[in-house]
Amino acid sequence: MELFRRLSSIAIPIPDENIDTDIIFPARFLLIMERKGLGKYLFHDRRFTRAGESIPGATLDQPRYAGASIVVAGANFGCGSSREQAVWALAGFGIRAVIAQSFGEIFHSNCFKSGVLPIVLPPDAVATLSRAADSGAVFDIDLEAGRVTTSDGAEFSFTIDPGRREALLRGWDEIDIILNDELPNIERYEIGHKDQQPWLFENEGGFA
Repeated sequence: MELFRRLSSIAIPIPDENIDTDIIFPARFLLIMERKGLGKYLFHDRRFTRAGESIPGATLDQPRYAGASIVVAGANFGCGSSREQAVWALAGFGIRAVIAQSFGEIFHSNCFKSGVLPIVLPPDAVATLSRAADSGAVFDIDLEAGRVTTSDGAEFSFTIDPGRREALLRGWDEIDIILNDELPNIERYEIGHKDQQPWLFENEGGFA
């Protein structure tokens, strides 16, 4: 997983509340098995007509937000179903951080699995950052310091679970986390297993 330490980017304001995972990644695309390329389906029905034509003025496709890696969202962002593809689509579009007052619980957890940082801030802070995003301010997110600043002078502190923070800083996926936390126990189990059932490991070096 790609590590996350510091991010500087303009941000996209998406202030609507209760944006669910079906809006972020419509259910009809769930049959697509390849994770790569899902970014093009992000907020699909807000960006394209049923005929597949671009919707003029769609927020994500406005030239002034080109290359943005941050979203400033409304409350309860990512509610609804547990589909992990919603986060995959965000990451595939280039989004590395989402700032909101609150998130859907499963969506919030899925973000950390894909290297996307979900930042929870009070409503007034999110409103200030949404205005900064709309004005084209550059955001700087420092995960180690737990701080969001903008080029127009806004500054807010945030906290996340220490374990998840470390995983993002190190670029660890779930297997890496388990190995970091449990490797001595795993090694003790393997040694004990071999002592108790040695016949299972007679051909461990290969077959004659």
